[in-house]
Amino acid sequence: MRARLGATTIPSPVLTASGCAAAGRELDPFLDLTALGAVVTKSVQLRARSGRPTPRMAETPSGMLNSIGLQGPGIDAFLAKDLPWLAARGARAMVSIAGGAVEEYAELASRLRGAAGLVAVEVNISCPNVESRGEVFACDPAAASAVLAAVRAADPGVPVYAKLSPDVTDIVSVARACVDSGADGISAINTLLGLVIDTDTLRPVLAAETGGLSGPAIRPVALRCVWQIHRALPNTPILGMGGITNGADALQFILAGASAVSVGTAVFGDPNAPERIGRELAGALAGKGFSRCSDAIGYAHRAPGRTGVHRVDA
Repeated sequence: MRARLGATTIPSPVLTASGCAAAGRELDPFLDLTALGAVVTKSVQLRARSGRPTPRMAETPSGMLNSIGLQGPGIDAFLAKDLPWLAARGARAMVSIAGGAVEEYAELASRLRGAAGLVAVEVNISCPNVESRGEVFACDPAAASAVLAAVRAADPGVPVYAKLSPDVTDIVSVARACVDSGADGISAINTLLGLVIDTDTLRPVLAAETGGLSGPAIRPVALRCVWQIHRALPNTPILGMGGITNGADALQFILAGASAVSVGTAVFGDPNAPERIGRELAGALAGKGFSRCSDAIGYAHRAPGRTGVHRVDA
C-alpha cells in the first residue's frame, strides 16, 4: 500500500482532501493521522480571509454544495500554529496554496520552503485570477502554466501538484501545460460549479448563489478526468478525488490511472473515512490479485487480453 509523492514514500495511497479537514485537528480524535498518506490542508493564502457570507453550505442529492470562500487564517498563522502541530504529530503535510495573482502563489511557495513536515504542495489554481477579470487560472492553459512555473521557481525541490477544475472543455491541455511548466503531478478534480434554489424563498440557497458541488454525484466526472489525463500523460502521477466513499470507489480511481486518492466530503458523515477507505482499498486490491497498489495504477487502460501491468511511479 505504499505510494510516493515525488521522492517521498508515504505509507498509504489515501490522503485527505483540501478544505474538508482544515489542517487535521478536527480528524485527529477519530483516526491516526500518521497512517494516512498525508493530510492535505485547506488552501492557505497570504492574508487571513473571512470567507463568503452564510448560508454557504447546502446538501444536494448524493453530494453537497459549498461556497466557503477560502476562509482561513493566512500563511503567518498557518506557519506558526498549524504546520508545526502536524509535524509534532508525525503527520505528513501536503499544503494547498491559493492566490489571486501569480506572485501570490510564488510568495506562498517561498514561505513554505523547507518547512518541517511538508512533503508536497498542492497548487489550487481553481481560484479567480484578479489580473484577468476574475477568470479562473485552471480554465486557461497559459494562466495555469504561469502559476506552476512561478511555484516551481520559488521552490525547485518540493513535489508540486496542480489541482485542476473539471469546468473546462479540455482538461488534458491544462494538465499538460502544468506538467510542462514544472508540476510533478496533477490533483483531479476540484468541485464542479453548481446551484440550488429554495422553492420556499424562491431564491438560491447559498448567499453567494453558486457553489462547488462535491460528493458521490461528481464521481463519474472525476473518473473521466483522471482517465483522460492518465491516457494522455501516462508517466504523470495523479492524485484522484471526487466522491470517494469506500474502497471500491478508490479502486476505480487507481484503475483509471490515479497513483493515490484524496477523501473529502465523506468525512462529514464519517470522520474515520480516510483510514477506513485505506483498509477497504487494501482488501479490494488483494481480492483482485494485486500484491502492490502501484501494480493497479492505470490497469483499466490495458487492451483486452493484454498481460502485464500499466503503472506509473507515484
